[in-house]
Amino acid sequence: MNLSLTQETEVHPCVTLQFCQQISCTDLKIKPQNQLTSQRSVKFHSLLHQIKSICYAWKAKPYGSSKESFDQNKQCQQQFNTLTNKVIQQFAEQDINACLYWINVEPDTFVSLIPTSAITGEGIPDILTYIVRYIQSNLQEQINNSPNLIFTVMEVKVVVGSGVTCDLILVTGELKVNDTIVLSGLDGPIVTNIRALLTPQPLKEMRVKGEYVHHEAVRGSMGVKVCAPGLEDALAGSPVWVAHSQEDVERLKKEAGEELAKMLKKFLSKNGTGIYVQSSTLGSLEALLELLKSNKIPVAAVGLGPIYKRHMMKVLKACEKKEDKEEYATILSFEMEPDKEAREMAEENGIKIFTAKIVYHLVDLYKKHAEECLQRRKSEKGKAAVFPCLMKIVDSTAIFHKQDPIVIGVNVLAGVLKINTPLCIPDKDNLMIGRIESLEINHKNVTSARSKDGAIAVKITGQPQIMGGRHFDETNQICSYVTRDSIDALKQFYKEEVTEEDIDPVSYTHLRAHETREDLVCRLLLEKKNQP
Repeated sequence: MNLSLTQETEVHPCVTLQFCQQISCTDLKIKPQNQLTSQRSVKFHSLLHQIKSICYAWKAKPYGSSKESFDQNKQCQQQFNTLTNKVIQQFAEQDINACLYWINVEPDTFVSLIPTSAITGEGIPDILTYIVRYIQSNLQEQINNSPNLIFTVMEVKVVVGSGVTCDLILVTGELKVNDTIVLSGLDGPIVTNIRALLTPQPLKEMRVKGEYVHHEAVRGSMGVKVCAPGLEDALAGSPVWVAHSQEDVERLKKEAGEELAKMLKKFLSKNGTGIYVQSSTLGSLEALLELLKSNKIPVAAVGLGPIYKRHMMKVLKACEKKEDKEEYATILSFEMEPDKEAREMAEENGIKIFTAKIVYHLVDLYKKHAEECLQRRKSEKGKAAVFPCLMKIVDSTAIFHKQDPIVIGVNVLAGVLKINTPLCIPDKDNLMIGRIESLEINHKNVTSARSKDGAIAVKITGQPQIMGGRHFDETNQICSYVTRDSIDALKQFYKEEVTEEDIDPVSYTHLRAHETREDLVCRLLLEKKNQP
C-alpha cells in the first residue's frame, strides 16, 4: 500500500475504534472484541502497540512510518515477526484472517495489522493514511452526510461539576440541547432531556481531564459528552434514539427494553440468583460474562462504571433469595473500584468485593471464595448428610459383639457405607440400631466401603438397648436411615459424590423401606437418576 498522498483528498468525518492493546496481546483481548465486531458486521483494523518496548534493540524513527522503521537488524526483525505471527494465529483461532497492512491486498477479507509505538510516534502516519485511503475507496457511500440520527453510548462517567455523563459516538445527523433521548438502562429504558453537549478542547482526547467546550448542537461524525439527568444506569454499547413526540417516547422505550433484554437474556440467571458483576465498559463486561458462563457461575445482575452504595442495595436485595449461598453476596468488579461509602456498606453487610484488571484473576478469586464458603457450610451443615446404603450381615457367626458397641461383619449390597451413618432395620418399622463408629477391611481402618470391598467389620454405637441376635440378625437387611434434612444436606453438599452405582439398586430399596414415612423418602436418588 502506497502511504503517500500525492493529491488533495476530501476527508469526511468518520469513526475509528481501537481494539488490540499491544503486539503481545492475548486472546483474552482478541476473542471477546472480535466477537462483538463480527456480530455487528464492523470493519476494523488492528494496532500492534509497543513495538519499541517489546522488540529489543529497535532503532526508532520518531513519528515515521512503521513500514520504513522495519529496516532493523536481523535479530530484531525475527523478534518482530515472531510476535506478529502470534497475533495472526490468535486471530485465526477466531476464524479471522489478518496480516500486516503493507502486504494486505484484500482489505475487505483480511484485517490489517498496523505496528505502532506511543513512545516514539512510529506508525501514526500509517494509521491516518490507511484510514483515509480505506474510507475513500471502500466506504464512500456510507460516510456521506445523512439527516438520520445514528449514535451509540460508548462510556458512562462521572464528571466533576457535571455529574453522570455519557460519552456518545455521533455517526450521522444532528443532536441539540433539550432534545429528548431514549436509551437502554440496566434497570429498564431511560428517557431524559439533554442538558448540555460537551466536547474536549481542540486536539485533546475525550478521556483527558480539562475544560470542555459547550455546544448548542453537534453534527456527526464525532464524539460528544452528553449531560442529562438519570444516566447512572445507562448501558454502554447500546443505541440512543431521539424522540420528537410522546408517541415516539413510548415506541422507543419498547425498543430500548427489547435491546436490553436481548443483551442480558444470554447471561443472567432465570431465577434471579447469582453474583453481581461490574465492569468499566460493555466489551469487558461481555468478556467477563462469557467467562463466568463457561465456568457455570450464575450472575444475578450487572452494572457499568464505579461501584456506589446503590449497587450494594441491589446485592442485598438479591441476597434475600439466597440465604444459604453466602458466596452469592459477591461483586466481581473489572477495573472499577468502590467508593468509600460503598466499601463501608459492603463490610457491614458481609458483601465481598473482588477487583482485578484481568478477568481470569476475577474468576479465580471467586472460585477460591466459593470453595471456602462451601467447606464452611459442609463443616456446619454437611454433617447431617447421610449416604444411601444397603447391607446384610455375612452369616450367623458374624455377630462378634451383641450389645453397645455392636460389632458385626457385613456385605454392602448397594450404595456406600461411611463412618457416622445412622442405621435402621427397614422390615422392623425402621428400628434404629445406632451409628457407625468405625469400619475395618482386612484389619485396616477405612472411612468408607462399597460392595466391591467384600466383608467389612462394622462397629455400631449409640443404642445400648439394642442387642444383635435378639432385635435383628443375619436374616434382616440393614439400611442407612435418611430424613428430609439428611437428603437436603446430601443434595446440597455431596450430590456429585453419589454415583450411578449407588443410585440404581438403592433408590427403590430406600423408597420401599420408607414409603410409609414422608420425611424418609430419598428424593435425591430419583432426581439424580432422572437427570439427562
